[in-house]
Amino acid sequence: MKKLIAAFIVMLLASFTLAGSLFAEDAAEIMKKSHLAYYYSADDGVAEVKMTIVDKKGKERIREFTMLRLDESDGGAQKYYTYFRKPSDVSRLTFMVHKNPDATDARWIYVPAIDLVKPISADDKNSSFVGSDFSYEDVSGRHWSEDTHSVVKDSTIDGASVLVIKSIPLEPYKGFARKLTFVDQTSYLPLREEYYDKKDKLRRIFRAEKVEEIDGILTVTARSMQNVKKNRKSTIVFSSISYNQGLTSDLFSERYLKNPPRKFIK
Repeated sequence: MKKLIAAFIVMLLASFTLAGSLFAEDAAEIMKKSHLAYYYSADDGVAEVKMTIVDKKGKERIREFTMLRLDESDGGAQKYYTYFRKPSDVSRLTFMVHKNPDATDARWIYVPAIDLVKPISADDKNSSFVGSDFSYEDVSGRHWSEDTHSVVKDSTIDGASVLVIKSIPLEPYKGFARKLTFVDQTSYLPLREEYYDKKDKLRRIFRAEKVEEIDGILTVTARSMQNVKKNRKSTIVFSSISYNQGLTSDLFSERYLKNPPRKFIK
């Protein structure tokens, strides 16, 4: 009898271990699908963007820019190009990212006032993106493989069924110590993200404010980032979105930081 009980306990523990392992794999797969749905729509994309930054006193600042994106492979190397139009203090400023899941991302910014192209170091990726509550990394995304993931629970957001995924960085990271992502179970788009610091205090909240179908692709066309600590909020609204425009890799070079590609930026 004792041998039977011991064997049963061993089998039970093994089943729990296997279930936990599969659960972790499921969470990682969910975050992969979410990342692809949010950051890798189609093969490339062009959009006009309006950013509104609201401080704790309710004062607004507006940023308007054009964004280009090119994917070399789903979940793999990717390039971003952002050209600012308004206001005058950031007019003609450009920001470019070369993402590489297997190496440190390369980022550059061109400051026209001093005619300077400046590389942005890996340590600066969590810095504010042109004074907003979004970071540089929020714009181009953090690869799912940089964190461990686990499913916390089922939930709903505005009637949509979501899975809540907890993510913890594999290595020390300034952006967050823990993140909760509320992933739509149908589209896999992230509808909400909560960023917590080392003291487990909530610091920032991302929200997908509006989701629309563009060229048959569900797209977050309005998104916001609330800075809980500073009592501020930034909202980004996308318009004139177009996918599969035939962007080429040469457009995402230092040459075009100073001279934007007029075919896509007029």
